[in-house]
Amino acid sequence: MKARNFSIVILITIFLSGCVVYSFYPLYTEKDLFPNDILIGEWRGDEWMDNDKAKTNWIFEHRYLGKKDMKNIDSTSYVLTLTTYEDDEVVESIFSVHVIKLGGEYFLDFYLKDFLEDDYLDLGSFHIIPVHTFAKLAIEEDKLIINWFDQAWLEELITENKIRIHHEKNEDYILLTAKTKELQKFVTKYVNSEEAFEDGLEVVLHRK
Repeated sequence: MKARNFSIVILITIFLSGCVVYSFYPLYTEKDLFPNDILIGEWRGDEWMDNDKAKTNWIFEHRYLGKKDMKNIDSTSYVLTLTTYEDDEVVESIFSVHVIKLGGEYFLDFYLKDFLEDDYLDLGSFHIIPVHTFAKLAIEEDKLIINWFDQAWLEELITENKIRIHHEKNEDYILLTAKTKELQKFVTKYVNSEEAFEDGLEVVLHRK
């Protein structure tokens, strides 16, 4: 079955939709990080080719450690600003993103930092707890292909006792509670598994 290629309205909606694997802990430790410019720049998804769909800009910038000065750039981490345009509405969400390498492949760790203005907070907002998600990254010329692990695939493995990994499960979601070292073993084991990503979220980004 072909992976679902979403035109993203806002990534927080997708992260709560059950399409990806959620983790309480990050996929990386500080020693796993390395300086890189892999993601730097402004990117657009395939949905820009369809006038009937919402349009989302992905802007990756390095994080600053302190004042916005070149000497304070942290080249091992990114701030991702997602700006979505749909009709007359503009929605912005901010993620912390880190690149690491496991099993010979690049992986991205996403963590939601900000998605609402303070004056827009409501009861529902207080029930959203940011989690980590991680995805495999393939790089082609001026193109990024990002594939998240499929939660349905993970749930099947857990239900059939084919995998042992620390987690919590309710009626709707699985949350991995494994620490980083255990998460990395899990990712490395399934890095080349077609089933792990086959029905998961896929995003293809083109450099603007």
